[in-house]
Amino acid sequence: MSACCDHDTPKSPPIGAYRRVLWVVLVINAAMFAVEIIAGVWGRSVALQADALDFLGDSATYAITLIVIGMSLRWRAGAAMLKGLAMTGFGCWVAGATIVHLMRGTVPDFAVMGSIGLLALVANVISAGLLFRHRDGDSNMRSVWLCSRNDAIANVAVIGAASGVWVSGAGWPDLAVAAVIAGLALSSGAQVILLARGELRTAAV
Repeated sequence: MSACCDHDTPKSPPIGAYRRVLWVVLVINAAMFAVEIIAGVWGRSVALQADALDFLGDSATYAITLIVIGMSLRWRAGAAMLKGLAMTGFGCWVAGATIVHLMRGTVPDFAVMGSIGLLALVANVISAGLLFRHRDGDSNMRSVWLCSRNDAIANVAVIGAASGVWVSGAGWPDLAVAAVIAGLALSSGAQVILLARGELRTAAV
């Protein structure tokens, strides 16, 4: 994560190749949002619902990035700032939902959690692999990379939580993972906001 906070001169994105990659990951994320939100509600899993909303947020991120590709640093940094704020807002929502389900004592369906978590992991590993070569660009490009990387980490945690629910018969593993997802969103959102702020200052000079 620390590599995301350096202040090197931002690189210009290779527009053609990067645009094609973004379209692919946009389709993957939009499809996984639909699959995971249905499974999350059906399986009563906060972690799956949180991850589904993360897929939705990522889809919006990729769409915004496609719009600002090739524009000036000011526009790209502004888009990154919006995405950083969205990531932070998402983290706050997940934290709140986790508290609500903790109070209700919800126990999710571990089979649904595990199978959908594995499918989501495959989707995110593919996305992260496609975006890997673009991870060291400007704040806008880095925010896109952070989204996919964080999602892959969250999916591994969801699969682990499914095992925890199966063994314990309780809902706390699901809630623990939801809390981790919230923490990742808040941390990454803060990093993107700080980097975008620096680039906006540079663009204003």
